[in-house]
Amino acid sequence: GALARLRDPQAKVSAHYLVEEDGRVFSLVAEARRAWHAGVSFWRGERDINAVSIGVEIVNPGHAFGYRDFPEAQVQAVVALVGDIRSRWDIADSRIVGHSDVAPDRKEDPGERFPWKRLAEAGHGFWSEAEPAPGPALSVGDHGNGVFILQAGLHRLGYECPPSGDYDEATAARVRAFQRHWRPEGVDGVADGETRARLMAIVRLVRAEDELSL
Repeated sequence: GALARLRDPQAKVSAHYLVEEDGRVFSLVAEARRAWHAGVSFWRGERDINAVSIGVEIVNPGHAFGYRDFPEAQVQAVVALVGDIRSRWDIADSRIVGHSDVAPDRKEDPGERFPWKRLAEAGHGFWSEAEPAPGPALSVGDHGNGVFILQAGLHRLGYECPPSGDYDEATAARVRAFQRHWRPEGVDGVADGETRARLMAIVRLVRAEDELSL
């Protein structure tokens, strides 16, 4: 069903690759051409993600239809595919992200069950498991310097989250997106000490990557 939809011109949705649960990889759009997988999106200053990305869809029922773990064959296929793509294109680790990262108000995929850590251990993307930061958890309704710093970190990482100092619903959506990718043990939109510590650790990795590219 997913393959048929991605090949249907009337659906107005497409991706460069589709990875089936059994590990089969379908090439649907040439890498140098635009695909329609991200929609309204933002990452690290880019607003037209479809124009600057290679989209990989990974077969799974999703959160609304029985979200489940990704089979080992599928995970291995995704890792190999990302490595293959990177052999042809200069793609920074900070730009290996999910649809939930670039469109946190609309998308949840690939979600907290996707093994981002495995991908990072294979050399694709960032991962960190820092010790929890001190201080109380931050959530919707909070405001002040702590919220400002949190928002600045999210924005520095890549999310569209300009610092205001007010923890609103948009901030919570970006925290949930971050948790789905980098703190999958708890996706609740609350910036507890572990979430904040991992965010700061990932931001440091991104900053180091940026400095090396200068």
